[in-house]
Amino acid sequence: MVTADEAGGRPPGRSKRADAQRNQRKLLTAAAEVFAVSGVDAPIREIAARAGVGMGTIYRHFPTRADLVVAVYRHQVEACAEAGPRLLAEAGSPYAALRQWIDLFVDFLVTKHGLANALMPDAEGFATLHTYFVDRLLPVAERLLDAAAEAGEIEPGTDPYHLMRGVGNLCVGRDSDPRYDPRPLIALLLRGLRRAPRA
Repeated sequence: MVTADEAGGRPPGRSKRADAQRNQRKLLTAAAEVFAVSGVDAPIREIAARAGVGMGTIYRHFPTRADLVVAVYRHQVEACAEAGPRLLAEAGSPYAALRQWIDLFVDFLVTKHGLANALMPDAEGFATLHTYFVDRLLPVAERLLDAAAEAGEIEPGTDPYHLMRGVGNLCVGRDSDPRYDPRPLIALLLRGLRRAPRA
């Protein structure tokens, strides 16, 4: 018997792997959304409900909460890294792309702040993830800043690490004080990068 996949020239195993990858991305996106609202200690059933899967599916992919948290972390880092070039191509200007990317970066940081507690027993693993985060996102921030500077929209010379660190510092405290919203201060920081009009 010829399967639908074989009839289309596509091996059945490859189709199943693609489906599994799509399902895993959907699950990780749902988990990230739940973590952003409820923290990394959110009930697994809440994540399952948002993803539209059973709790067994989550445990099959991620046997422990730490496994899930690390996977969400890496998923968000990759999404943030891939968004930079896309925003440069689609946004109205490099500065607009930079602002939109920083918004995504802040969304990521809100989830990231709970990671240290979730991985407290594994300090080495946390350090490895932090290095991965910096190595993956620093070049993206640098490219966005360079593009905005070349377009004459911001003053040149902004250190991408300092910008990322500054945004991260402004996000500290969001976990413990739900009334605190770092975005107005981050918007102010970004406005400070703008190049002053020439007289």
